Parts: sequence; C-alpha cells; structure tokens
Amino acid sequence: MSSSSSKLDLAARAAWMYYVAGNTQNEIAERLGISRQMAQRMVAYAGASNLVKVQITHPISSCLELAQGLQQRYGLEVCRVVPSNAGAAVEDDAQGVQQMLAVAGAELMEQYLRQEEPLIVNVGSGRTLKAAIEKITDMERPQHQIVSMIGAFASDGSANRYDVALLAAEKMQSRFYLLPAPRVAENEADRKQWCNHRAYQIVTGLAQRADVTFLGIGTIALQGAMHEDGFIDDDEVAQLQKQGAVGELICHAFDAAGNMLHSPLAARITTPPLSSPPAKPVIALAGGRKKAEAVRGALRGGWLTGLVTDEYCAQFALQD
Repeated sequence: MSSSSSKLDLAARAAWMYYVAGNTQNEIAERLGISRQMAQRMVAYAGASNLVKVQITHPISSCLELAQGLQQRYGLEVCRVVPSNAGAAVEDDAQGVQQMLAVAGAELMEQYLRQEEPLIVNVGSGRTLKAAIEKITDMERPQHQIVSMIGAFASDGSANRYDVALLAAEKMQSRFYLLPAPRVAENEADRKQWCNHRAYQIVTGLAQRADVTFLGIGTIALQGAMHEDGFIDDDEVAQLQKQGAVGELICHAFDAAGNMLHSPLAARITTPPLSSPPAKPVIALAGGRKKAEAVRGALRGGWLTGLVTDEYCAQFALQD
C-alpha cells in the first residue's frame, strides 16, 4: 500500500470514529495509538480531502478486503465491515462498534426499504438492529409490511425492550405484525398452544413469505441478551454452553459449527425456524469482540446471505 493510501486509510478511520462513533480526539488518539495532534490532523485531513460528506466516502482498504474475503469464504451476497476500536476496553469497544454498525446497517437496509414495490420485511431484535433502524431516514412506504419474528413478550407479560417492528413501521408508515406469543413458553405443551393459535399462524405465514429479513446475532452467555432479559436463567446458560452453544439467531441456539442445538430450551422457543441456505435475503447486524464466535458460527451454518460486522469479527471468521 502506498504512503498516500495509508494516510487516507488512517484519516478515514479517524473520521469514522469522530463523525460516526462520536469519539473525542483524545479517544481517537488512544485507540489508534497516535498522538492527539496527529488525530487532530487526520480528522482535518479527512475533511480537506473530501472524505467527509454525509458519510465516509473513502472505504478503508482493510475493511473492503475483509468484506470481500467474507463474501468469498461464506458465499454472502452482501457484506459491510466497519472499523474496530482495537485499543478500547471491551465495553467501550461494543458501544463504539454498535454506532458504526448502526450507520452502515441503516444504509444497507435503506437500499431494500426504499423500493416502491410492496415488501414483506422480517425483523428480529437486538440493540444493534434497533440502533440501525433509529438511523433510517423517515420514508412513506405504507405498502410494506413489517413482521416481527420473535415473541412479543416475556413469560411475565413484560414487553421486549429491543423489539423493532413497531419502530421500523413508524419510520416507514407501514403496517406491522407482532408475534402474539411469549418468546419462551413455560413448557413444550404451552408452546404448542401458542403456536396453534390463529393469530400466530397468520403472522408466521407472513414471515415465511418475506422478501428480506434483518436480524441480530446474540451470544449464549451470562449477561448475553437472552439471559439479561430473563428469558433463560444461569442454569440454562450453563446447560447450553455444555452442549457447545456460542450464539443464537432469533432465540435459536447454535454451536461453533453453526448447527442448531436440540435442547429443552429449543422445545419452548416460539420463534419460527430459519432455513439454511435461505431462500430469500437474510442479513445480520452484529459485531464487537464478545460476538466473534457467534458471528463465525452463524456464517459457518450458512444461515445468512448478508452481514454487517466489524474488523475484529471479520478477521476472526477468516482465521480458519
């Protein structure tokens, strides 16, 4: 790589962190391993070089290469890779990466959602997916139908904090459909009752005909989303981990090879199953060091046609 390309890469990386993730110049300097003065110059150089408009127009070469590598390795139709905060603490990394994933994810989602042709759009849940939808430009698409793929409430009746169907529908003035069931039923018999209800069948019937699906990738771990929100307890986390679980897609746990796991929990999940390979586009938004194994497992299982992730997860998925 030429010195000019390296300088543009560094400037683009600094611009991502400054304009998208909202990092200060001190934070940029610390995370990129450069002086504060250099960070200031790189942000200024990005502006002078016309890299910064509404978005970063110069793609970071390493991110492009990683995206191309993931597409080739895993047969993806589309892939976006955003910069990682290599020098950040794990929690700071997750927050910074989430903002960058949200911007890149919103841009990709809009390519589908702006279509005039009526679409059935499946959505999962999660912090990153919600953050991306919040960044989508408001548009009038009353012809679209937004379908939530996960149960609308917990066993105690409380709503899912990260359900995005209503938010997406409000952004597009579209109709939306919530899955009328708890995310995890009390037992297998209870699950069958929920899943045999006419309203449930209508919503899942729509989901099966979806033109595109957007979802997150969760981890099976203490303080992972399903555990934090009370859908699984400490013992269930330990049991799933003993079976080799590394992640979940719309609550369905899978191992490092991407195989969906048969478990007592699986018999209680009300979310409809995914198909591998998908018949229609299924695009996931996930990144950060804690998600690396889960992202790689989802790719290995062939559950996705598209991915928006960060450099760390991309590199991890290309190691083997």
